[in-house]
Amino acid sequence: QMQLVESGGGLAQAGGSLRLSCAASGRTFSSYAMGWFRQAPGTEREFVAAISWSGGRTYYKDSARGRFTISRDNAKNTVYLQMNSLTPEDTAVYYCAASGRSGSGWYPSSEISYDYWGQGTQVTVSS
Repeated sequence: QMQLVESGGGLAQAGGSLRLSCAASGRTFSSYAMGWFRQAPGTEREFVAAISWSGGRTYYKDSARGRFTISRDNAKNTVYLQMNSLTPEDTAVYYCAASGRSGSGWYPSSEISYDYWGQGTQVTVSS
């Protein structure tokens, strides 16, 4: 089992920034691709960003590209999501997820590619 614990959520004003962290334990973190998803009230959970096990490949939801940056520190077993230029539409619970699949078996934006999930952290952006 892998445990994932998100932190860094909170309240931000529109145009502001937050950095989310997700600390992993229980498995070899560097063997897992990581993703961030979010779920706003009354909506389905959606993909935000993902990063390969080495950090060499990153993927973003269209509305996040250019504003959000996903990164990882394998020495610290942590993945980050730097969120800039926040808008009220970014308000959601943000989840990190880990995928043990590799190569063609990993679909970065697909929830079914991920094996482990954190409990989520709330991000609220006020206008």
